[in-house]
Amino acid sequence: MDTTAHAEVEAFLGRYAEALATGDLPGVAACYALPALVAGDDGAIPIAEAAQVEAAFAGAADAYRAQGLVGIRAELRAVDELTPTLLLADVRWAYLDQAGQARRHSGYRYLLRRSTPEGRLGIQVVVDTTPPG
Repeated sequence: MDTTAHAEVEAFLGRYAEALATGDLPGVAACYALPALVAGDDGAIPIAEAAQVEAAFAGAADAYRAQGLVGIRAELRAVDELTPTLLLADVRWAYLDQAGQARRHSGYRYLLRRSTPEGRLGIQVVVDTTPPG
């Protein structure tokens, strides 16, 4: 595995996790390379603008806190640098309680794009890989 790409994705996921955990909707939206696509077993949702990302995540942080979950940690399982611009990341998210213990998990694959002149990563495609149940 390319350790540079791995470190780059880890840093990106840290920013994304912080925005998710704090309910920073503009911060969450800034992590997407628009247009984007969210895909799952039930279908696909195209995302054309930041407002759609913000609407999708509105209230999520509050809902997690209501369940006693106060933090989120990305566990990067694998990174494949597909091209100089595209990376595929396999991520397991741990949802943490007050004591820092993981109480829930979910899995996603992200197609990340280096989309700015500085090469900053953004989510182009997200696929929910969480097992049913």
